[in-house]
This record gives sequence, C-alpha cells and structure tokens, in this order.
Amino acid sequence: MAKAKKNLLDFQAHLDGLNESYQMIQVLDEDGKIVNKDLVPDLSDEELVSLFEDMLWSRALNDRSTILARQGRLGFFAPTAGQEASQIASHAAFEKEDVLFPGYRDIPQLVKHGLPLDKAFLWSRGHVSGNDYPEDLHAMPPQIIIGAQYIQAAGAGLGLKKRGKKQVSFTYTGDGGSSQGDVYEGLNTGGAFGVQTVFFIQNNGYAISTPRHKQSAAVTLAQKAAAAGIPGIQVDGMDALAVYTVTKAAREWALENGPVLIETITSRFGAHSMSGDDPKRYREQADMDAWDKKDPLIRMRKYLTDKGLWSEEKEVELVERYDAEIQEAVKQADNAPKQKVSDFLVNMFETPDKITQEQIDKFRIKEGE
Repeated sequence: MAKAKKNLLDFQAHLDGLNESYQMIQVLDEDGKIVNKDLVPDLSDEELVSLFEDMLWSRALNDRSTILARQGRLGFFAPTAGQEASQIASHAAFEKEDVLFPGYRDIPQLVKHGLPLDKAFLWSRGHVSGNDYPEDLHAMPPQIIIGAQYIQAAGAGLGLKKRGKKQVSFTYTGDGGSSQGDVYEGLNTGGAFGVQTVFFIQNNGYAISTPRHKQSAAVTLAQKAAAAGIPGIQVDGMDALAVYTVTKAAREWALENGPVLIETITSRFGAHSMSGDDPKRYREQADMDAWDKKDPLIRMRKYLTDKGLWSEEKEVELVERYDAEIQEAVKQADNAPKQKVSDFLVNMFETPDKITQEQIDKFRIKEGE
C-alpha cells in the first residue's frame, strides 16, 4: 500500500510523462530530405512551388521593409526573416473565409489573406487608411497588445460555431506572448466552449531579449494546452511541409471538435523590432549561426531542386519582381492623403459631441478648409 501510494506521488514521473508526450513533428530535415513519409502533405508540384514562392516573397518583404525602416520611411516594423515556414506555410492551410487575428509580426499572413500591401505599409506608419479593409477580407488589424488576439480569436471561434459556419478563426503570438494572461484566458475559454479556433505560438526563442528558458519552466509551450483541456502539438517551425500538414489537420479538428494549440519551433534572424534592440547583445553568435543553417528557405529550396522543380535563375528573376512590386506598394503608400488633426477628431466619435465639434471646426480653419 505504501509503495503504491509512493508511485502515485512520484511527481517527477508525472512531469516526465507529460514532457515526453510533446515531441516535435518534422517532415523535412535541414538537408531538404523527407524524414517522415507518412506526414508529407498532399500538395501538387504546382502547389509546392507556389508555397515556396510565397515564402520568398515574405523574405523579400522583410528585406525591403528593413531598409525602409532604417531610412525612416516606415513606422513600427517587426522583422520576419526565419519565420517564413511558420507564417506562410501555416496560412496556406487555411481558407480565405477563415478569420485571421494577427499579431504585429504577422503582416505576411495578413497580406496573403487579402490586405493590399500599400495598406500594410500605411498601418505601420500609423495611418488610419491602413485599417480600411476590403469587405471580403476576414481579418482584424494586427494586435499591438501582447496576447489580446487570443481572446478575440476565441470569441470569433465561438461565434462561428454557434452560427454553424464551416470556418475557423486562427491567431498567432510568440513565446513571450504565451506568458501573458490573455493567452491563458483565450485558451481556457476556447476549451470550455469548444470554439472553432487554431492558436499558434511561434517560439522564436526570445521575448525581445528574454530567452525562452527564463520565461517558463515548461519543457514545451505546446503543453500549456493541457490545462485548457485541448490538444497541443509542437512542430518544426523551419519545416514548411510539417507546418502545413499539422495546420491542415488542426483546422479539420477545430471544425468538428474544438480548438488546437500549435507551437512552432522557429527563429527570427533579426531584431525583435527595428525600434532599437540589437540581438547581438543577448544572443551568442554560435546560436545564430546554428539557426542560419536551419533557414526554411534553404530547406525548401533543396527539396524542390532535388525534385527538379526549382532553379537559381528562376529565383533571381522572382525576387527581383517581388522587390519591384513591393517598392510600387511603397509609392502608393507615399501618395496617400496626409492625415490632419481634424481627421483624428472626426474619427473619434460616430456623432461628435459639442466640444469635439468645436475642436473640429477650429482645426479645419487652421488647416485651410
């Protein structure tokens, strides 16, 4: 009896069992070779090429946006290089009618979901037109409050369920965001009501400069799903094929059973944002070099090249075209009407109160209207 009780109270065994339940899913290794044939996604050659083209576009957007930020021509910008598989391959598994709740680093998914690129640049600059979305775009503007998008997505997922829609909501945060109370509340609400939502934690190893091991004692972030009574899964976030396969399966599960939490193990090659931090001050060069070898573009490029679907010449031409298109979108954003103080006041209330209307009239006179 005493021995049986001791076994039940072997807390280390409980902890080990939980940790062992969350093993990282991988399909494509660093050399572009298939390591799990059973999980290769059912994508045609054309779809595989299209996926890689979108990943290249995302890298081109990151590179051009970095230059614009350094020139002072962009507002807030959070680099995305290194997270192309995590972001683009996951988004590719959803439908246009699904509802996206992005964080501020998730501009690539938002544009691929239907936001005109010039509006994405305007959003970064704080221009109100950056929030003027097309009617058929099922998405909210990027959330600046860390983790708040989880609560929004859970609410939307509940609404979709109650209305009998064959749609899901999906949302992203980072490893740092997973420490926020809003994330736990979103997961708990999602589990309690069985909402049609797929939650992502993009674990790039750092919450600005705070390393992952100082953020949580949990061996994986995927296991945080257990407390909410929902499935949690960890996937190699540098592997586009694995990310797509896991996301596709999670979407199907969410439609029938309720939410899923996906942790993608990835890396951001640049700073947290272009607003000041220097990753060389808190990351070891050896660590950065190791992640460079796991670059999702290198991995996917090797895979497609081995299949005879890709060439260096095609890539060079494509990247040049992407950069030209991105710069054209910048010009469109540059030509947007300048914002006025009176515009901010007009947008404050649907019907201005007396004091606000007096201020509107005052500033319109100053602005020459």
